[in-house]
Amino acid sequence: MKHINHKTIDSAANTSENTHSSDDSSFSELTEGKQSRLIEKIKVSIAEIVNGSEKPLNTNFSNYLSAKLRYNYTYMANLFSKAQGMTIERYIMLRKIERVKELLILGKLNLTEISYVLHYSSVAHLSNQFKKVTGFTPSFFKHKSEKR
Repeated sequence: MKHINHKTIDSAANTSENTHSSDDSSFSELTEGKQSRLIEKIKVSIAEIVNGSEKPLNTNFSNYLSAKLRYNYTYMANLFSKAQGMTIERYIMLRKIERVKELLILGKLNLTEISYVLHYSSVAHLSNQFKKVTGFTPSFFKHKSEKR
């Protein structure tokens, strides 16, 4: 006879309507249209932060997204990955690198200022991520774009 974990059942029963578990069956909790809207809201929320229309974060992206959209982060992350073929973290990184490129081309901010504005822990972290994604250092990219 299987042992039933009543704590699990009780906590599942007390879970709010907008908080979802991370297993595949939870994806059916939202209709396809609602799933698409939630993914779009995730993208818009990320764009607001990356493009600077939101004030600097006092928390990490996962906490910010959960609080703003009122969904469990694991649920959103699994839904996003399944629909987009990449993690939310990878999407954020790619959006930030695109923004770094734009700011480098504009030339109004130096790399230290860009790293601060885009919530990087350091210029070295920004530079390493930039090179990993683009294959170039930020300095080389800026120099190359100035020649165009």
